[in-house]
Amino acid sequence: MQSPLRHGRAALGTTIAGGALAALSQAPERASRLLRHRYPTVAVTGMTGVGKTRLADRLSRRASAQSEQAGQDVGSAVMERRTRRDARMRGYRFRVVPGENAATRLGALDEVFHDEPVDGVLHVVANGYATPRRTGGTSGTGAATREEQLTAELEDWSITAHRIASMAVRRDRPTWLIVAVTKADLFADDVEAAVDYYSPGSGSPFGDKLDELRALAGGAKLSIDVLPVCAQGGGKKSSDPTRLTDKACADLLARLELRMAQLSGHV
Repeated sequence: MQSPLRHGRAALGTTIAGGALAALSQAPERASRLLRHRYPTVAVTGMTGVGKTRLADRLSRRASAQSEQAGQDVGSAVMERRTRRDARMRGYRFRVVPGENAATRLGALDEVFHDEPVDGVLHVVANGYATPRRTGGTSGTGAATREEQLTAELEDWSITAHRIASMAVRRDRPTWLIVAVTKADLFADDVEAAVDYYSPGSGSPFGDKLDELRALAGGAKLSIDVLPVCAQGGGKKSSDPTRLTDKACADLLARLELRMAQLSGHV
């Protein structure tokens, strides 16, 4: 017959072993929560030609020959990944969703809004100034009117908004959405009107769709901001009043970065 002392030791050993196994089983989840807190995942969405990759490069402090060609070779067929790290071991994991209406784009949307849900969404628009895409098999630059580009933007947003809404009603993510109005340097004298067009409650076609999204996802659950941004200005001292200076563009980018940091709990 086992002595009470041995029985107690065996029970204690079982308790310690069980606790250790429980801790080990919870370790991946805790690590995942820590990673999400320090490096939230951000989906960068938008139609082809609005400058998603270039903006992600700027936000991740990445300079590459590929980003320099972004204005020439429009569109990417695969999802691109970028990581931003700072000295405090905080940052973001960007997922740049292809703008092409192809199977790879739909697969990327499924990944960021279903398989590995993102924490925030940076949806990029260009106020109708997206770089037109060339027709397949042709050379030279593409051609499209601003009205056609705005219509294409709206159609693209409808697809993305549907994915965000379907995810938000089932999960606690995404918690924030920033509509980044890029290429603001091309319409410097009309930035305020552009921001209003993309804002909830504006009565514009885009604003109406944002209102629908807030109604579906829950207005208090999903934070929505609209911020102008540009990759580069017209120089240090632009003589063209319709173009923003390099400093003005840098200030807009800094505002976007600050808002992202606030929404992610980094500041």
